[in-house]
Amino acid sequence: MTLDQFIDRYDKEDAVVLLEGKRKVREDDKEKLIALGKLLASRTEKMIFRSGNAEGADNYFFKGASEIDKSRLQVITPYAGHRKKANLAYETISLDEIDLPPDSPVVVQSKKNKKVANLIDLYLKEGRNRLTVKALYLLRDTLKVVGTDGIPPAKVGIFYVDLKSPESGGTGHTIKICKLNDVPVIDQRTWLGWL
Repeated sequence: MTLDQFIDRYDKEDAVVLLEGKRKVREDDKEKLIALGKLLASRTEKMIFRSGNAEGADNYFFKGASEIDKSRLQVITPYAGHRKKANLAYETISLDEIDLPPDSPVVVQSKKNKKVANLIDLYLKEGRNRLTVKALYLLRDTLKVVGTDGIPPAKVGIFYVDLKSPESGGTGHTIKICKLNDVPVIDQRTWLGWL
């Protein structure tokens, strides 16, 4: 997909584009992530950019986009105050503000990650504590994709991944949720060609 094709397809009212990736960013890639954020924000008018406010790729993408149009940046955080000083978004939504019943799509899809299904159940029963904090991050990652009442789902995800293991870690969980919901995924093998 070319940049022009991407813009034509996704620069629509209320279209949410995920801009995120792994925390460890190669030194020579940092400026590329910033450049993509700037490019997308300057060449589009309507799409909303969403991330989880994580260190690394999320931050670099948003750093570039915020230089052009901060008003279209949205983050979904695992809890109120998460990395508050580093937050570049105009709108921040915390899981603390969201009602997540056990049968909600966010919970059901998050629990497909069998390694943390019990942690998610424990979080729903006991709330946030030192044992359940990992569940919050996976619920946040799922919410970024599927949305919920008042939060529209993502239309496409743009990621910076470890090309040797693109579906590992929290970024990998988000990519799996995208695929489960037929949300197209674009990584640096495509978007580097846009720069």
